Amino acid sequence: MSRAPHPGPTTSESVWDYPRPPAVDAAGGEDVRIVLGGVEVARTDQALRVLETSHPPTYYLPAGSFASCVVQPAAGRRTVCEYKGVATYWDLVVEGTRFVRVGWSYDDPAIGFRALRGHIALTPGAIDRATGPDDGCFVDGERVLPQEGGFYGGWITSRVTGPFKGGPGTLGW
Repeated sequence: MSRAPHPGPTTSESVWDYPRPPAVDAAGGEDVRIVLGGVEVARTDQALRVLETSHPPTYYLPAGSFASCVVQPAAGRRTVCEYKGVATYWDLVVEGTRFVRVGWSYDDPAIGFRALRGHIALTPGAIDRATGPDDGCFVDGERVLPQEGGFYGGWITSRVTGPFKGGPGTLGW
């Protein structure tokens, strides 16, 4: 699904200037919102970003920023990130509709990523595929474009420039 980018800020960040291994960064007070089924299910200005070379930022929202009873444990396997540790997956349930495995968190993150404890990341691509035209992930009012590749959770806004890992031919980057 293609959308025109929001005009956004006059400053930008190149994902090629991000670190490898990745690092946690405060999102600078950005207004981060998640809307599903016309319902705002999360909102915060306390999000964290994980920045990694060639990837758009992945936003992690404090678990307390989600509406009551929306976040529920997902069935299925856990995965391991070589940097952050073992990921636990989450479903979002909005007005009886379950959005399966759209979020993940690290209950006991590795050293260097301890700030992620108590935060949940969402995959914008999964949110986009599961929702209507007014739903999605937003940063400072701008609707986020999902990072290509299905596996990745990067949030593309007008603030970041690529090229981004995830599209065809980028697996080896």
